[in-house]
Amino acid sequence: MNGTCYQVNLQTGWGGGEVYTKFFTRALDAIGIRTVLFAAEAAIGRWREQLPPGTTVVGISGPDALAAALASYLPVGGRGWLVFQTPATAAQIAPLRAAGHLLTCFAHMPLYGRDPASLRPYDLVVPVSGHVLASLHAAGITHTHDEPLYGVADLSARCGNRQLRRRSCYDWDRRKLRDRLFGVFEPAIERLRPHPPFARGDGIALGIVSRLTPIKQFPLLFSVLAPVLARHPAFRLEVFGNGGYASVRDLRQALAPIRNRVRFWGQQADVATAYRQLDYLLTGLPEKEALGLNIIEAQACGLPVIAVDAPPFTETVAGDVTGLFYTDPRNDNGVGFDTLLTRLAVKPFKPDPVAAAAHLQKFSTAAFAERVVRLVAATARLAGSGT
Repeated sequence: MNGTCYQVNLQTGWGGGEVYTKFFTRALDAIGIRTVLFAAEAAIGRWREQLPPGTTVVGISGPDALAAALASYLPVGGRGWLVFQTPATAAQIAPLRAAGHLLTCFAHMPLYGRDPASLRPYDLVVPVSGHVLASLHAAGITHTHDEPLYGVADLSARCGNRQLRRRSCYDWDRRKLRDRLFGVFEPAIERLRPHPPFARGDGIALGIVSRLTPIKQFPLLFSVLAPVLARHPAFRLEVFGNGGYASVRDLRQALAPIRNRVRFWGQQADVATAYRQLDYLLTGLPEKEALGLNIIEAQACGLPVIAVDAPPFTETVAGDVTGLFYTDPRNDNGVGFDTLLTRLAVKPFKPDPVAAAAHLQKFSTAAFAERVVRLVAATARLAGSGT
């Protein structure tokens, strides 16, 4: 291998995996390893804006075009280190394996309930949390890098004290006929709607700052928590984020018991300002969540987190330091959450700044860079062994 990492991220949207690709590329650049990123053709412009100046971004039509595109960046017979941010199929990477390239894949999602087959053909699988690592091992994936590559609370490009205004809460999934149809008419209707600025209301502000995706399981969570919240009128809920039609519809239905104390604000570019408008961040349910960059960001902004007492939240939140835990409401019908709200209504929780800083150090840019150095060393050993 030479001093180049060949990354593959073929997503057309921009979510946690793309943010992760950005700071992984920056960490590599800082230690002298340049990146050639193979990306979806529709996303080339955004990648070039986000990545370090020395990065080469190459648009390809899909995984089947990767081998031919890679060949133009390596000498004949040369081997490269490929890092997939999402797995391609065994058939798609077969030509790369036959050519002797070292194939690494990040696991950005826990495998519980998922088919592990797509990760088996790789030489090394890199988890982003201990929760993900445990799920890999439980599924029989043992060729893992056993130090989780926790993410970074990088708010540099997403803060600026901007005025928050209500925006559409929908993120149309163009793969679905229903969303394609709604996606034609809703933006036109949205332009006619009022877009009031955010203003804090009375009481205690709980908040969601997240894409409203199925992995968060917000509708299931609030099917139990909304009736509990209905008994605590001091609390209200602010939702910053967007999602597909079904995700938003199901969440609204689950929140019906407190509909008069819920406001949807849509996705916001300045998430740091959104965090500062809240008293507590609420997470979703744990088992499908990999890490939760929003949880790390909130703590970095001094916002305490309220989470279910289970991994990965017990990895990212320091109990009674940067946040508070409650029993999974599916197990106790929300009794633990009810007790916690009663406590917070009487005595607000504030993070301990000194202890919080020590906890957040492991999610710093410096700590991430150190983990990347160890990952690079591990891949060099694999390459040297002929794996």
